Amino acid sequence: MSGSVPMLAVGQIRRRPAAFAGLAAALFLAVAAVTLFGALVAAQLTAPAAVSRAPVAGPGLVVIAGAFGEIAVLVALFVVVNALGFTLRQQHRELALLRTVAATPRQVRRLVRAEVTATVVLAAVPGAAVGSLGARAFLAALQRRGMAAPGLRIPGTPVPMLIALAVALLVGLAASAVAARRVTRPTPAAALTDSSAGPGRTGVLRLLAGAAVLAGGVLLLRLAATRPAGELDKAGQAALLSSLVLLIATALLGPAAARLLAAVLAAPVRALLPRAGWLADANLRGYAARLSSAVVPVALLVGLSATMLIMTSTAEHAARSTGVTTGVTKASDVWLRQAELGLLVCFAAVSTVNTLVALTADRRREFALLRLVGATRRQVLCMLSVEALLTTAVGVLLGGAVAGAATGAFSRAVSGSVLPVVPGPACAWVVVGAAVLTVPGIVGTGLWAVGGRAVEEVGGERG
Repeated sequence: MSGSVPMLAVGQIRRRPAAFAGLAAALFLAVAAVTLFGALVAAQLTAPAAVSRAPVAGPGLVVIAGAFGEIAVLVALFVVVNALGFTLRQQHRELALLRTVAATPRQVRRLVRAEVTATVVLAAVPGAAVGSLGARAFLAALQRRGMAAPGLRIPGTPVPMLIALAVALLVGLAASAVAARRVTRPTPAAALTDSSAGPGRTGVLRLLAGAAVLAGGVLLLRLAATRPAGELDKAGQAALLSSLVLLIATALLGPAAARLLAAVLAAPVRALLPRAGWLADANLRGYAARLSSAVVPVALLVGLSATMLIMTSTAEHAARSTGVTTGVTKASDVWLRQAELGLLVCFAAVSTVNTLVALTADRRREFALLRLVGATRRQVLCMLSVEALLTTAVGVLLGGAVAGAATGAFSRAVSGSVLPVVPGPACAWVVVGAAVLTVPGIVGTGLWAVGGRAVEEVGGERG
């Protein structure tokens, strides 16, 4: 098998294009983000002394790139890890079958590394190109607002692109090493049985990691809430970072939290739609890992968007009340946060669509079995519609809880009250946006997935 690892890797990518397309899109965004902010730093560091020391409005290009890129790059890498974990779960049965035909754990890990490396290489060139173009556009926008020296130019050095490639490759290989343990650690027979039975309970290590990350998020909340009045900018950064850390904890602890929320929300749905509601509830609770994979991107979209919108509204309300303008409420900083919000929403939206489309497309055999036991295409689509609504609701609730905690801590630093000022219409549009991305993605893919002949789908291999 050693000599055929590259061929097997290419074959797996061709076999599951939907799953690997999602991973490639996530890596594309990660490379683009690292390249963008690395190019901005390079522009400042390579500029002549007369240009780099020119007075500008705001903290300067390096500080802006660092603060702006800190959250954006972390979000991009978080999306990569989430997409990679899902992609490897989609291959669990194939990798377990390789174990049964004498492939060693080391060979399986080499195959996974080859797949990740190939996907990184495919995404690196377009990602770096878009990142470089984005850096030029962003620098021009900063210069128009007087926040960057007019003489600064993005250099032609490939260093930011190479750093972006190295970061994406390191993150991908590290995440793949952790994810591959689920196939390589048990015996071949046990791994194959596990792939047939579906994901089991959340592992102890994952629960411990989730608890540790959650504790880190709580410490960041405390840091944001206790910042003095003169350091509201730092309180805002700590609050935004805490929301991302709490979302990572949500991803780690997601199966348990998602199953609980789905059970609560499904009760009225089962009463209104007994058949479709019951089946959708059974699917969501029975496949908690799958539900968690679908919910996490929605929670990421809602959590980060709502956090930034509520923080800005709270800071502006406090400024109007006290008459004191801080960095949080300056027009230039508000524009920066709006640009950052747009980038984060782009990351989260791509992650949401990719994950939901790939998850639904992978259920063709399940839909075919339902049709063989008497369900019509209309009933299957009705069930999917209910699942999509419940998935959206669970994601919105988890993201809203994270946003509430983060903005409550920021509000405590700004006004002394843990109740922030919530811009109702803007947050409503966030919820609508999450629903627009989620429901059509699931139902539209489901419409394609139930289009084939049921007997052929059940008789053929899955995926």
